[in-house]
Amino acid sequence: MKPVTYPVVVFLALLNTAWLGAQTGPFSPENWPATRDPAKTVHYVATDGTFAPPGDTWVADDLLILNGGDDGTQDYTIGGQKGKKVTGNYLSVADSDFAFWQDQEFIDILVQVYGDASLFNAQGQPRNFSFLTGTLPTLNFPVGGQIPVEARNKLWNWVLFRIPNALRPDGTRFVGTVPAGAQGNTAFGGVNGGTIRFEGVPNLIVRVVAFGQQGAFGEPADINKFASSATCDPEPNTNLAGIDFNRGVTNHIQVLNNLDQTVTYADSVGPADDLRRAVRPDGLYLNFGITDNYLGKPCNDPRAVKLGLEFYDDPAFAGLDVRFGPETYATDDKGGTATYPVEKRQLLTGSGKWIRRSWTVPAVSLAGISTGSLTGGPRLISENGQVFISAFYIAVLRIGSHPLAGQDPLSDWYEDLNICTDAYGSFAELDLVKDLRNGLDTGSSSGDQEMITAEAGPANDRRQAIRPAREDGTPGYTHQNLNFAITGEALGPSSQPPARLAICVTYYDDPQLAGKQFKPEVYWTVSNGVDVMVSTPSNFFVTLEGTDKWRDAYWEISDMKFNGVNQGPQAAARFVLNDKIFFTRVQYAVIRPCGPNAGKNALESFKPTDRPRLAIAVVDTNSVQLTWPISFTTFTLQSSAGLGAAQWQAINAAPTVQNNLNVITLQPTNTVYYRLTRPW
Repeated sequence: MKPVTYPVVVFLALLNTAWLGAQTGPFSPENWPATRDPAKTVHYVATDGTFAPPGDTWVADDLLILNGGDDGTQDYTIGGQKGKKVTGNYLSVADSDFAFWQDQEFIDILVQVYGDASLFNAQGQPRNFSFLTGTLPTLNFPVGGQIPVEARNKLWNWVLFRIPNALRPDGTRFVGTVPAGAQGNTAFGGVNGGTIRFEGVPNLIVRVVAFGQQGAFGEPADINKFASSATCDPEPNTNLAGIDFNRGVTNHIQVLNNLDQTVTYADSVGPADDLRRAVRPDGLYLNFGITDNYLGKPCNDPRAVKLGLEFYDDPAFAGLDVRFGPETYATDDKGGTATYPVEKRQLLTGSGKWIRRSWTVPAVSLAGISTGSLTGGPRLISENGQVFISAFYIAVLRIGSHPLAGQDPLSDWYEDLNICTDAYGSFAELDLVKDLRNGLDTGSSSGDQEMITAEAGPANDRRQAIRPAREDGTPGYTHQNLNFAITGEALGPSSQPPARLAICVTYYDDPQLAGKQFKPEVYWTVSNGVDVMVSTPSNFFVTLEGTDKWRDAYWEISDMKFNGVNQGPQAAARFVLNDKIFFTRVQYAVIRPCGPNAGKNALESFKPTDRPRLAIAVVDTNSVQLTWPISFTTFTLQSSAGLGAAQWQAINAAPTVQNNLNVITLQPTNTVYYRLTRPW
């Protein structure tokens, strides 16, 4: 029997092995992909505590998903599972056994992600997923691959990235070792207390993150295949619904009056000079249903919604800690829910006035909460007192290629009522000559923003000023930053909505640095209800002309949060400079959108009205692109091999127009200087 049986058994074993090796996705999200190799080493974390290790070298909970600063995450339920949602710009993962990777040429990164818009660019198309490895000042940004559009299926999906674990100049690998002179928190071998960071992934939702040896999970081409989602009608060409009880006007909104959300209507609510018809909850909850799927269906992608409400701050509320605002909302059409932060509810003090304010809630499914056959947004909660509402509006903030993308139909409704008063300051200044620190001071000097204070300027106007350390500080940086701390909440709290901020710096136009550049660069803002970091465009760069004078540079940024980038307690944009450029004075002015200070700009006198800013960007190894605003029609672009007055010649090339900018692309063969000039 044995001579017959053994060949058959061997054949079946080989057949089974071949079949397993040939498997491809999509794989069930309830188990590891069938292409896994239990013999290879894997470190992983499952946010819901599931997923047993299939082999002895698979180590559960060796990884930690960080939560703090620009690595913020929150618990999130969607698609029937619990995961972590990125609330900042990055997903940082710390590996307690990071040293294992020091001999691995490649690292495979397996993640289980929810298939929504966060996987793609603003146009809904595949994008490169970049990762940050290494420690300051020597960093590496390998690309792990792209995710095809089929992954936008509103399902949990396995995705496999593969990144090279490149070598530093000293021969050590970026992941697995901490080199001499490393800066910052390197406890887990990377940046800011992590090991590997996912770059630019706001709103990404993950359930599992695993680091493995090459091939531990299979091949990306086999795993990165995705099940189809159920079809859904496109989002409608609408973005606003509402009801005004006082005016008797409704637009596809009705009050829900059932279950634990019954209501009472009343007339003549409010102060004597502003009596209104209004509605209040009988208990905790006030809820509204959207009729006729007017803003979309439950199966449509979750979107940020903005709520606008007018409600009465009854004098009877004084001292009762009455709080009002959004509470629970749906995250998908499968029963997923989330809770809006409690601290963002409005505290009513008994002012006896009608309050008009808004809230923006990210990633809301129109499945609603207890809305029955209707759709809906977040449910409202009225704690410690029943609040009367005279008007309710809900806006869906469309994105991508939707005809209403980027529009906010409630743009004049504000989340922070104090920005329309004089409760917050609007000006801050640092003047090193006068030793004046009026709500603004030099920031922390470390890492890639080491700074030096010294005397600078022309011989007849020497001043105290600050500049980047560059080669005088930490080696290895190709540029440096200047960062300034806002002190004492001089411009208001970080919780206020993005502010329109005017910035003016007084800098030394050093003849030795002609052609060098600087600008306010990275800063925090809010996008669809989520805090994100963004960078200013290239035309913000100021180019030194070498006049040997102190000069002023002015910018306005329309959406500034004061969270601070690697700087506390608050800060605005961090400045990037490509040489040792001195600043002697920095001024910030908030231009308020409403109230007694609406439109006032303390830096108006510094605002250039007749001088364009010329921006230069490298296109490739042979070309540069020059841009300036089309509104400056009397200026001529010139070039020169030197800075002597007689060497400048007009460039004989007609610009094209892109996004209200004149654009010229040139291919210089030697060192060339460019400028804009006019005949007077």
